[in-house]
Amino acid sequence: MNIVVCVKYVPDATADRRFEADNTVDRDGVDGLLSELDEYAVEQSLQVKEKLASTDGGDSTVTVLTVGPDQATDAVRKALQMGADKGVHVCDEAIAGSDYVGTSLVLAEAVRKIGAADGWDLVVCGMASTDGSGGVVPAMLAERLDVPAVTLASEVTVEGAGAGGTVRIRRDGDVATETIEGTLPLVLSVTDQSGEARYPSFKGIMAAKKKPLETWSLADLGLDAEMVGLSASWTVVEDTAARPPRTQGQIVTDEDGSGATALVEFLASNKFI
Repeated sequence: MNIVVCVKYVPDATADRRFEADNTVDRDGVDGLLSELDEYAVEQSLQVKEKLASTDGGDSTVTVLTVGPDQATDAVRKALQMGADKGVHVCDEAIAGSDYVGTSLVLAEAVRKIGAADGWDLVVCGMASTDGSGGVVPAMLAERLDVPAVTLASEVTVEGAGAGGTVRIRRDGDVATETIEGTLPLVLSVTDQSGEARYPSFKGIMAAKKKPLETWSLADLGLDAEMVGLSASWTVVEDTAARPPRTQGQIVTDEDGSGATALVEFLASNKFI
């Protein structure tokens, strides 16, 4: 089975986030890392490979795909250290500022190029990125690839490899749990409840240095610069402002037994209750 896992290089959430003059996120001047939610996608891809190897004896390949600036290579390398087989980094200055629509276009063409020789069977994504938190790219990607989307999986079971195989997931909602099944090829997204992601071992870190990692441009994908980027985005951030400092809270005392009443009145006045 040929598995493609999409990952994103995101600004470190613990660092100060900055914006460029065009109000896009500064991705060059801040520390970045592999999106934590995408680590679960890598983990599930590796588990699918391992389970198929133990049951069918087949040889599966996990290819890590990312779109981003030069530093996004670090996200691919982290996934390779975890156990993925090879990586692809789509890097082109014209992509900067792309929205979900543009990003899904680049990812779709990259998936097609990855599967040009032997095809692809499964694309795995995280439930969302930790910077944008949109969660819509998996569905957009499936639409562009003209395959089913099986999303927000907290448990994944794959039966059979290649076209005609099935993916069965458990999706946990607020009031119910669903079981959903789709036929390969398809796009799958997993949540942070799908299983703890493994840590790269020393052996994995050393082995990753020898694994193939290709860098592609828009031209390699047959895409024009006018199709992506900020100018082609359907949405635009008009302004940004720093979060205001926290103000001092209100202290409710209970010296005369009126504390509970004061607390209820405060909650009610702010429409918390």
